[in-house]
Amino acid sequence: MPRPFTVSIPQAALDELHRRLDDSRWPDMLPGVGWSAGAPLDRVQELATYWRNTFDWRRAEKRLNAQPQFTTTIDGTNVHYVHVRSPRADAQPMLLIHGWPGSYLEYLDTIGPLTDPEAHGGSAEDPAFHVVLPSLPGYTFSGPVPDSGWGSKRVARALTALMTELGHDRFLVHGGDWGERIGRDVAIQAPDRVTGVHLTTFFCSPPFAGTDGLDELTVGERAILDDYMSRDFSIGYFHLLSERPQTVAYGWSDSPVSLLAWMAEKFAAWTDWTDSPDEAVDVDTFLTNVSMYWLTNTANSAGRLYYEQARTGEAGVPDFNATPTGCGVYPREMSVPIRRLVEKTNNVVHWTEHDRGGHFAALEEPDLVVEDLRGFARALS
Repeated sequence: MPRPFTVSIPQAALDELHRRLDDSRWPDMLPGVGWSAGAPLDRVQELATYWRNTFDWRRAEKRLNAQPQFTTTIDGTNVHYVHVRSPRADAQPMLLIHGWPGSYLEYLDTIGPLTDPEAHGGSAEDPAFHVVLPSLPGYTFSGPVPDSGWGSKRVARALTALMTELGHDRFLVHGGDWGERIGRDVAIQAPDRVTGVHLTTFFCSPPFAGTDGLDELTVGERAILDDYMSRDFSIGYFHLLSERPQTVAYGWSDSPVSLLAWMAEKFAAWTDWTDSPDEAVDVDTFLTNVSMYWLTNTANSAGRLYYEQARTGEAGVPDFNATPTGCGVYPREMSVPIRRLVEKTNNVVHWTEHDRGGHFAALEEPDLVVEDLRGFARALS
């Protein structure tokens, strides 16, 4: 049963955050290594100072609370979500699924254009959607899951149950990062209900997939592969969280700087920028995302999804997804977007390549994602 929800963090929790930031003990750093060894000391200190002295959590709360939010209990765990219905009679339900270390914050700027195109610079000819935007089980305002076994397939069953609870019998799915794997699992588990799935990450491609199909690549496709594999997307986190997530969790739960540095490095590695990561995701939005994890103490339970995925045996090459699939390709995405490889495990019917954007596509380039989703919906009609 849906329960209305409002983000309301006690002042004592904010005071504690400030105290911990004031008491931070800093590591040394070798000169001249930049981002190559991880988040640079000067960058993390700059972010920590801004977080402590300038960032306004109450302002962030107002932004989060501008959308109708709810919680419900599914499969024994709490699930937080945003549910916004379109005023249009022809609107289609759409489930938007985020990943790690992101949050439902990624999609907030897409909600207005998706639900009410005419009120946000679009036209009556643009498709409209009823938007369902959950926080994944274990993430931020959903809170930790109470038991083990929460791999992508179990999460997918929970999100499908959420759509049932909300009365959406047939719906579209969009996702990136974990949203890619979970979204595909939703489509595979409920093919009679999912009319299409749209993806911005491709774990069926290198560096996450095996070598199957690489010998079939054309010269042009091999060049794409070589270009992507030459970039430093840094996937060591994947192995760490799949094998020993509890060890790193002590730092994440005890030190806001530890969590800040980890997320600063991931956002810098996976977003599209030239001079500063702030070009891709502004500092207040980035710190809102970090704060959501810190203030709910869910960095551990969120990162544990990798461990659960490995334990359930669901981390290998994915099952074939026969649902009509759209793909939005962004140049700083961490998985290699070679259509021939993606088609080995997906029924690709729509493919769009962009000249900007990265792993957090909806956060970096919400207008491009909205247009992609509209185009995909048109292709299915």
